[in-house]
Amino acid sequence: MSRSQVRRQTGKLDFGANDSGCNILHVDMDAFYAAVELRDHPELKGTPVVIAAQGNRGVVLTATYEARALGVHSAMPISRARRIAPEATFLTPHHEKYSEVSRNVMALFESITPLVEPLSLDEAFLDVSGATRRLSNPLTIAELIRARVADEQGITCSVGVASTKFVAKLASTRAKPDGLLLIPADRVIDFLHPLPIGALWGVGEKTEEVLVRLGLQRVADIANTPVNTLTRALGQSGTHLYELSWGRDPRSVVPHEAEKSVSNELTFREDVDDPAVIRAELTALSDKVAARLRKAGYKGKTVTLKLRFADFTTITRSKTGPHTDLSHEIYATAWKLYEALGLQRVRIRLVGVKVDGLLAADEVPDQLLFGAPEHGRRDAELAIDTLRDKFGPGVVRPARTTPPKTHEGPGTN
Repeated sequence: MSRSQVRRQTGKLDFGANDSGCNILHVDMDAFYAAVELRDHPELKGTPVVIAAQGNRGVVLTATYEARALGVHSAMPISRARRIAPEATFLTPHHEKYSEVSRNVMALFESITPLVEPLSLDEAFLDVSGATRRLSNPLTIAELIRARVADEQGITCSVGVASTKFVAKLASTRAKPDGLLLIPADRVIDFLHPLPIGALWGVGEKTEEVLVRLGLQRVADIANTPVNTLTRALGQSGTHLYELSWGRDPRSVVPHEAEKSVSNELTFREDVDDPAVIRAELTALSDKVAARLRKAGYKGKTVTLKLRFADFTTITRSKTGPHTDLSHEIYATAWKLYEALGLQRVRIRLVGVKVDGLLAADEVPDQLLFGAPEHGRRDAELAIDTLRDKFGPGVVRPARTTPPKTHEGPGTN
């Protein structure tokens, strides 16, 4: 059973009100894009609404719960969504509006506690241990957040309260929509063990297939399986899942820190001298850097190309231009820097792309006229970000001319 199936399970859960030691909150907006649109179109409340780019070749970004009840879901082709829900209202996304609401929500969180770890535009972890003396207990703080989000932003959110990040996130999922669920520290096992194995972080389709072949269906089954059995089947992931099955998650809430630069680089397993391969990798690296810039809310003005040759000599070349967070603009600059080197079948070991000179995206003046091609490109890249947040980085990939074997790593300074 998948996480989406976990989410669809119905019935109010109540594990008591003992929030002692439960200082971790996971706050998740409900159908965020759709909720923002309904705030501005109250006449559509209670009806099926689908948020998707115009045309029939795109995919659904999100949908109201009424549309989901008809079978519409994120990443579904728009043409199919129109067939199964002809009565639904289809709205064009307004990403700048969603970003503004997101900034307001995150500022609200930071007024509660400085320990805020955003996961995406519409969700974050909060550690409220330092706020309890000022604002009361964690459960009361969670209720305060829900009330303020509704009053100040006109949308709803669901909150999970627990002693660990993993359990808090599961709790918010089970609380949806517009709900609150506390999992007391002494009731974690009661909450976790009946859940399907797909509820655990790190259990995708392939991992689930392996676990099912072992006869494991519920989290309790994993908890009662020897660690050695799990590691033989899954490697180190087996240990990870075993720990989660007992509710053990030592990760702390890590506040977002301003980045000075964003970079990604890639080391080839074998030295490369084919410009087509370099071009393909620069496309992929530029895409990753741009996505990370947008997620962090920055635009950068200086693009740097990094090359390491077979003899380990390393060079960099940079060019400064208008601030951007668009992959095609970053790639265009990086490729021009590469072409300017005039390399002739020189064997390359590593290639990297970095963007610095960062400013908050909302501080960069818009230099484009409405309707210019870059507006459409930006909308497309923001839509891809949404899909990747929901379904993982591999759901949409940039086109590649050659699929080389590589070792890859991000960099942030």
